[in-house]
Amino acid sequence: MSKSKPQRLRVWDRPVRLLHWSLAASVVVAWLTRSQLGPVHEVPGYIACALGGARIAWGFWGSRYARFAQFVRAPAHTLHYLRGVLAARAPRYLGHNPLGGWMVLALLADLAALGGTGWLYNTDLFWGYGWLAHLHAGLGWMLLALVTLHVGGVLLTSWQHRENLVRAMLTGDKPAAKDDDVA
Repeated sequence: MSKSKPQRLRVWDRPVRLLHWSLAASVVVAWLTRSQLGPVHEVPGYIACALGGARIAWGFWGSRYARFAQFVRAPAHTLHYLRGVLAARAPRYLGHNPLGGWMVLALLADLAALGGTGWLYNTDLFWGYGWLAHLHAGLGWMLLALVTLHVGGVLLTSWQHRENLVRAMLTGDKPAAKDDDVA
């Protein structure tokens, strides 16, 4: 008797995956060039901002699992989910889980603030202001902390639910829902 392959479901569409990985790459380049003024740092930063803007738009008009309305949950629901994570009893979600949904918002908000402060620093009005440079740098470190939490959450969730979320973000497919999963 042969085992059939588990049925897979397309969860992450091509735009979500391209935006995710392109954004990750541009943030890495911007981070690695953070000590350099000029286009070497600015161009990847502006690319990251444009990709973040595209992701925000896709969050309103994209496919089912790309939409913010599908994965941003109320704070009480998210806290309940966090308790389940800490007790290793959190339900599996096909799309973003409640913590992942809020992480998407936090990452996009920090990215927007980074882009805004970087752009302002290059205007005649704000050129050379130390407080703005410090704010921009602080937002960069905050983005690093958020990315670290994001990757940690992906690894923990992958382990708890015995599924490879990194592969899912590469292929777009996840194992089909089980009866107790949350869409």
